[in-house]
Amino acid sequence: MSGRLIEITHPDDPRIAEFRDIRERDLTGRDSRFIAEGTVVLRLLADAHAAAGDFAAEKVLLLKNRVTGLGDIIDSFPDDVPIYVADAEVLDGIVGFHLHRGVLALGHRAAESGIDAFLDRLPKQSLVLVGCGISNHDNIGSMFRNAAAFGAAAVLLDESCCDPLYRKALRVSVGSILTVPYCRQLGGPELLASLAGYGFAIWGLSPRGASDIRDVPASERMALVVGAEGDGLPESVLSAFGSVRIPQVPGLDSLNVATASGIALFEMAAKNGRI
Repeated sequence: MSGRLIEITHPDDPRIAEFRDIRERDLTGRDSRFIAEGTVVLRLLADAHAAAGDFAAEKVLLLKNRVTGLGDIIDSFPDDVPIYVADAEVLDGIVGFHLHRGVLALGHRAAESGIDAFLDRLPKQSLVLVGCGISNHDNIGSMFRNAAAFGAAAVLLDESCCDPLYRKALRVSVGSILTVPYCRQLGGPELLASLAGYGFAIWGLSPRGASDIRDVPASERMALVVGAEGDGLPESVLSAFGSVRIPQVPGLDSLNVATASGIALFEMAAKNGRI
C-alpha cells in the first residue's frame, strides 16, 4: 500500500485541483462527476468501481493519519486510481474548511439511459420510490437511504429534483446513491405515465390522501410518489392515481418527507414482499 501513496505538500498542487474549495463549488452537474466523502461512502465507491457498473473512481485524497485504518479499501482500488495523501493543514487548505473525516474521492457516473431502458431493467416484482420537486439535498439523501433499507428496486426523480450526486446528499445517503439504481429525467406527469405504462400501481403520499397507507393492496409492481415539503404533490397527481396518507394525531400539518417516505416504504415493502 505505502508504495502507491502520493504525498501532496501544497494546496495548489494541480493534481488535486478537483478537491479545491468543495463547499463553494460542488462538482455535481459537471460531466456527472462528484465528490464522495467519508469511509463508508469510499468503501461503496470502491465496490462500485470493482463491479464496473454505473460508478467509477478517478482519484482519492486522504488525511495522512487516516491511511493505516483504510488499508483494505485503498488496496481494493486498481493501480490506475491515484491515492493522494496530505497533512491536516494542507488538506484543510485544499478543501477550504476543516475536514475532520479526512476521506475524499472523486468519482464519475456513466451516462444515464433513457427512461424505457431504465424501466426495462427493473425486476418483474418491484417497489420504487419516486420524487417530484425534491430540492433539499438532505431529503434526497435520506430518501435513498430509506429506499436501500426497505429493498426498493430503484429511485426515480423528476427533472426538477436536485442532483443526488451533490456531496451532502451522497453523504446523508450513507452511500446508498451508489447502490440503488436511479434515474433523474422527465417532468413529473411524464415520469408517472411511463411507470403506469410498465404496470406500476402508483400511490401518491399526502396528508390529504384518500386511503390509509396500511390499507394499500399488495401488487407486483408498486410506486410510492412523494413531493416537496410545503407544496407536496399537486392535485393532478393525487387525483390521477391512488393517494395515501400516514395517520397521525391532529395538530401537525405533515411529517418531514424523509420520515414519511421511510414509514410508507416500510408498509409498502411488506405488502410487496421486499421485507
